[in-house]
Amino acid sequence: MIEALPILHHDDHLIAVHKPAGMLVHRSALARGERHFLLQTLRDQIGQRVYPVHRLDRPTSGLMVFALDPEVAGRLADAFATQRVAKRYLAVVRGQGPEAERLDYALRDEDGRRPKAEMPAREARTEVRRLDSVELPVRVDRYPSARYSLMEARPLTGRRHQIRRHLSRRGYPIIGDAKHGKGVHNRFFAEQLDCPRLLLAAVGLDFEHPVDGRRLTLGCALDAPMTALFQRFGWSAHLPDNRRGISPSAPATTSP
Repeated sequence: MIEALPILHHDDHLIAVHKPAGMLVHRSALARGERHFLLQTLRDQIGQRVYPVHRLDRPTSGLMVFALDPEVAGRLADAFATQRVAKRYLAVVRGQGPEAERLDYALRDEDGRRPKAEMPAREARTEVRRLDSVELPVRVDRYPSARYSLMEARPLTGRRHQIRRHLSRRGYPIIGDAKHGKGVHNRFFAEQLDCPRLLLAAVGLDFEHPVDGRRLTLGCALDAPMTALFQRFGWSAHLPDNRRGISPSAPATTSP
């Protein structure tokens, strides 16, 4: 039996939950052999239909919002599409990541239906900031020690796999990224650090409530494997909490 999803916010119009890593949001071409999906699990858990308004990749864990009726879904989806929702992610990357930088690399869509070369490159911007780093006295690749960084990422556009692709292109791939990362580091984390997954988590959303206009600030704690890794690396001060903040109406911004 699948475990109940942690509910982070629930009102008459929307609900926010913690999506587990490895769970697809809904049925798709990627769903061969899968039995559990976030949308159906949440619907069954609360006994009510829910409507997706944004996406998280299958291997990414963390905060997801669903609308509870079609009209609210349209308003929220438009807010995400027009960058009126501030999003915050945490990622563990290879190397000593940049202290603070705006990554501005146009990206071609990865939809799996057409060769990427045929897809137009579209504007993509992500603000990243190094929160902490660690150097391990082990040879993982060609160096006698291995460095890893904790990065905060705030996507200012919404391209597919944007954070993963931007950090990889900058030279700091996310650990556990099978497509854009490096296998030797992924295997080290899986075999030696008990982290056989993409180390990317959606931990914050900030937006104007689509019905009452108040500003809603939501936070999401990390799952057990990432929490244990942060504690092992001495990064406990950066562990996010489950939180819900509501304030009078104010325009949300995508800038940190």
